[in-house]
Formats: sequence, C-alpha cells, structure tokens
Amino acid sequence: MVGGSVPVFDEIILSTALMNQVVSFNSVSGILVCQAGCVLEELSRYVEERDFIMPLDLGAKGSCHIGGNVATNAGGLRFLRYGSLHGTVLGLEVVLADGTILNCLTSLRKDNTGYDLKQLFIGSEGTLGIITAVSILCPPKPKSVNVAFLGCPGFAEVLQTFSTSKGMLGEILSAFEFMDAECIQLVGHYLHLACPVQESPFYVLIETSGSHAGHDADKLGSFLEHMLGSGLVTDGTLATDQRKIKMLWALRERITEALSLDGCVYKYDLSLPVERLYDLVTALRARLGPSAKHVVGYGHLGDGNLHLNVTAEAFSTSLLASLEPHVYEWTAAQQGSISAEHGVGFKKRDVLGFSKPPEALQLMCQFKTLLDPRGILNPYKTLPSRA
Repeated sequence: MVGGSVPVFDEIILSTALMNQVVSFNSVSGILVCQAGCVLEELSRYVEERDFIMPLDLGAKGSCHIGGNVATNAGGLRFLRYGSLHGTVLGLEVVLADGTILNCLTSLRKDNTGYDLKQLFIGSEGTLGIITAVSILCPPKPKSVNVAFLGCPGFAEVLQTFSTSKGMLGEILSAFEFMDAECIQLVGHYLHLACPVQESPFYVLIETSGSHAGHDADKLGSFLEHMLGSGLVTDGTLATDQRKIKMLWALRERITEALSLDGCVYKYDLSLPVERLYDLVTALRARLGPSAKHVVGYGHLGDGNLHLNVTAEAFSTSLLASLEPHVYEWTAAQQGSISAEHGVGFKKRDVLGFSKPPEALQLMCQFKTLLDPRGILNPYKTLPSRA
C-alpha cells in the first residue's frame, strides 16, 4: 500500500520464503518460535490445531509472511482484543547490516535487562535489520465465537453502539468493525455478496470470543436486545456457525477487492480520535464533488483506524492534488497519525512530519546511521528523503 516492499531504484531483493519452519511451540505457555518466512495463515492453522490462535489476523493472511508482519507492525482485525505486535512479540532474531546476527529470540514474558532492542525492529520496515525468526505469544483458542452484523442510522449511533458494546460485552469483545453504505453497495455490485440486514447508512460487525458458549450467548443476546430497543440499531443478524461467520466477515474483508474493481483507488490508512473518525469522509465528499466516483470510509473503529478510499475512473493529478496534502493536514489537525497500520514505506516518507516532531525524526535518522551507516537496508524507505 505504501511501497515498503517495492523496489524503486537499484535494490537487491532478499527472500525469506525458504525460512518457513516452526522452531518450537510451548503448549503450556502458547509461545511460538518460528522462522520469518512462515505464512501467517499456515501458522494460524498450526497453532489452532493445538488449541491456540495467532494474535494477528489479516485479510492477506494467505500470502503474507510473519517476518514481514513484524517488520511492518501489522495491525489487523484482532488488534482490539490482543493489542499490537509490540506487545505480543517476545523476541526476534535479526541480521544487521554488517552481517552480525543479533539473537534476541527470547521466550520470556518478562525480561527487564536494559533496552528492549526488539522494539527497534518491529515496525522498522527492514531499514534497521532483517528479521529472520520470531518468538510470539499466542492466546488460547476461544471455545465460543459469535458475530453480529448490525445496521445503524448514523455515525453517532455507531459510536454509541461501540461504547455500549464495551460496557455490556466487556471481556468477550474481540472485534468492532464499521463500514458505510457505499462500501456494502460496492461489495454487492462487484462481488455479488448479499447484505443480510435492511439498507442502512452505516453497518457494524461485532465479534465476541470467549470460553463458555452459554455465557457468551446470554451477554450478546442482552446486548442485541438493548440495542434494538434503544433505536441505535435498526436491524441485525447473528452468526454462530462457521459458515455464516465467514459470510459476514466477507462483507468487511472484501471491501478492498470491490474498490479495486471500481476504478483507480486513492487509499489512506489513518488513526484518528474515534469521535472524528468519519468527519474526514464527509468533508472530502463535499470537497471533491463529481471528480470522485466514490469516497468511502471503513475500518477498525475499536482502534480508531479509518481506511479512507477514493475511487475515480482513472488516475488524475488534479484529484491527487485535492487529496494531498489536505488529507494529511486534516489528520494532523486532529492529532492523528498519517499511518495507522500499513507503515510508511516509500509513499509516506516525506509526510512523516505531519505525525512526528523534528526531534523524533532526527533520532530515527541517527538510529539508521548507527545500524546501517552505508544505507543498504531497504533504502529510500521509511525516513524522509531530505533528512
């Protein structure tokens, strides 16, 4: 999305595809040690067979590698429940620019011995070192999973639904996704996926994961009854079997696919205060007018992560000029982040100043110089070109 792994000039491409072995798995602690080239979906299958799950779940899980996930600090659908990779990754093995193998592949939950060096490489996009192995904490596999798909009459009601879900569902709430009506219309038009609830301006997908089916069903039933009675939700459906759960998740996970079929897509991955999350979408529709086919917003509401997408018949420099730097300026004015979970890469390196002060950028450049003085690791990425 931001060109973090795309060669642009004279790079040499390294592959970790043959580094695809599970080194060990502790069935008591749930700690997995694996090589960086393991595909996320295969790891998920491996740990699920042992009654655990990966703390990370992505739409690209069928092809992405765990090393790349860690290098980009991928967020994904389970962030609300299990947090970021900065918390679930316990240790790393990294090859530095001079060939030194830095073995910090610990499996300890607690290790307070000086600087936590692994954190430097999580989210560094390969600019400080090449991750070759990962130690990651996997939570127990939930025994009960339910998904509710609800229609809401406005974004204010979406926010109130989220607030209520945190209070009433508490410890079993594992995902809270939102999407606007245009997203669902595009999914229906291009992918022929039927929406199971009546047409609404907004939709939310709520997932619960717990250890006791009866307990979870009671909590979710009380929540849904309250929401429908309050008017915050106009219609809804509930899935408890795997087939219907996958069907409901497809409405959310395949939005990107539908957008790609609508024309040229301008994509933005932003973090914003949840109460302002959709304001940018509304403002952009007014700003762009007929020059855009669709302006849509969806994403991980529980994390304050907006996926803003604008489609047009073809690429237009004038449309891009209307979007940038306006989108980044608007985000900065809300004390948001110009990249929530997709990194900086090549595309966003020169707009980092909208989210980071000069002192932070200078320190980042000093880390790069210290660990990679010749600038051979993923050059032209992540750091400003003018730094």
